[in-house]
Amino acid sequence: MQLVESGGGLVQPGGSLRLSCVASGFSLEHYHIGWFRQAPDKDREDIACISTDYTDSVKGRFTISRDNAKNTAYLQMNSLKVEDTAVYYCAANRRYPSYAEVEYDYWGQGTQVTVSS
Repeated sequence: MQLVESGGGLVQPGGSLRLSCVASGFSLEHYHIGWFRQAPDKDREDIACISTDYTDSVKGRFTISRDNAKNTAYLQMNSLKVEDTAVYYCAANRRYPSYAEVEYDYWGQGTQVTVSS
């Protein structure tokens, strides 16, 4: 069972990216998905685990969604800033939405997002 992320890359400030998180070996519809990121020399931080609540630094710019038919979760990132540069991770847990990393059973490998002019 695994999660595979894709969609990262290099983008200019103000640009957009959509990250995908595809589950294999299990059905994503039975799991809660959390999104996290880790910037260079910083601890990993949570971004969102439910569509109505986001960390302050991304509110109004990032949106999480999912397509259970495709077994895929998404993180749409708009109006990107240099400080959004990080490795982005999706994670899945079956119990409840949580910002706590320890609650998550499965993690993706991460995808690099670099925002630079």
